[in-house]
Amino acid sequence: MLNRRRLRELKAYRFRLYPSAEQEEMLNEQLKLCRDLYNAFLLERRYAYGGSRKSLTYNHQQNEIPELKNAFEEYKEIHSQVLQDVARRVDRAYQNFYRRIREKKQGIKKKAGFPRLKGKGQYKSLTYPQSGFRLMNNGHLKLSKIGRVRMFMHRDIEGEIRTLNISRDSTGKWYASFSVKQEIVALQPEKTGNSIGIDAGLLHLATMSDGNTVKPPQFLKKGEKRIKKAQRKLSRRKKGSNNRRKAKINLSKQHERVKNQREDFAHKLSSQIVKNNDLIAFEDLYVTGMMKNHHLAKSIADASWSTIVQYTTYKAGSAGKSVVMVDPGNTSMECSNYGYKKKELKLSTRVFRCDNCGYEIDRDLNAAINIHNRGLEKVGRGTPEVTPVETGVQLSFRMVQPVREAGSPV
Repeated sequence: MLNRRRLRELKAYRFRLYPSAEQEEMLNEQLKLCRDLYNAFLLERRYAYGGSRKSLTYNHQQNEIPELKNAFEEYKEIHSQVLQDVARRVDRAYQNFYRRIREKKQGIKKKAGFPRLKGKGQYKSLTYPQSGFRLMNNGHLKLSKIGRVRMFMHRDIEGEIRTLNISRDSTGKWYASFSVKQEIVALQPEKTGNSIGIDAGLLHLATMSDGNTVKPPQFLKKGEKRIKKAQRKLSRRKKGSNNRRKAKINLSKQHERVKNQREDFAHKLSSQIVKNNDLIAFEDLYVTGMMKNHHLAKSIADASWSTIVQYTTYKAGSAGKSVVMVDPGNTSMECSNYGYKKKELKLSTRVFRCDNCGYEIDRDLNAAINIHNRGLEKVGRGTPEVTPVETGVQLSFRMVQPVREAGSPV
């Protein structure tokens, strides 16, 4: 039996754009002008604060745009709301700066990060908040001051379009991203009754409390040879030359390939996890701090733990299921059978042996069971009486490998 749930949410639709050479030149020129305007608004705020000690507001800078158009004719070729969004971005950068200062005063370890000027190539998108664009019947997109741009619209947009963002990636590809407000009636399947705890690691990308493990795909390691070759070619090219520009695009394509592989893997894995479980418990890891370990930083980045947690969280929310983040402290050192905590456990020791009850289990599996138990406690379901591995739903995923038996040779 299926349960009905009415959802109201913002959803993004992203389509590839194929502008002509003339249109691409116009888009690049608009990005350059918007970057200059962003830097001018940012400097204006700095100088105003340094002189009168009063901060300028978004409304003040927005009202300067008509005068700006009269002084500089080139800005008349950009839609007014796109220019207003530039002022909004500057205001948002300042608001985020103030928020980080407040968090730092509260004891949160975070750099304040004062808003900085945008360098060449760092301003990569144009935003139409309400108007200035129109979808054509043939799926093409008509932009104010630009004209009709060819767009590959591979699916229909359902709902009310709120904003449009035109962006250019590092490889020179153009995309149109529509933010759409939807009100849909979702059909939800019955609950599976399963819950799971997941321990993130490098030997195993994920160790499940039901005994399954996911082998790390290591996309960066596999594509590193191509990336290094592209980097060498780039370093040999003369700065400012057309060949250097081509070599830079080629390098970006190699990094894009790795990024796409990671996202595809994370989508497939998160979908399987959400499909088979009603409650998913993850460790609340401070990945940014862990990346400071230069011996493990590349492997941690290649594992994409944060991406997997992010995708699992939003998919679980849409499916009416739960994701909880638990304290990662001592999950590997605490006995999942008895609760006794070891005083020391070296990273090289891959089998956990309890000094109190003699229980032996793979250390990652032991951590996953503890994460599972903490997740159950956090949502108020209590800890099950039997914590060793129970037979659950098996993940039908090509990179899932069976876990070692407890006490087996390392």
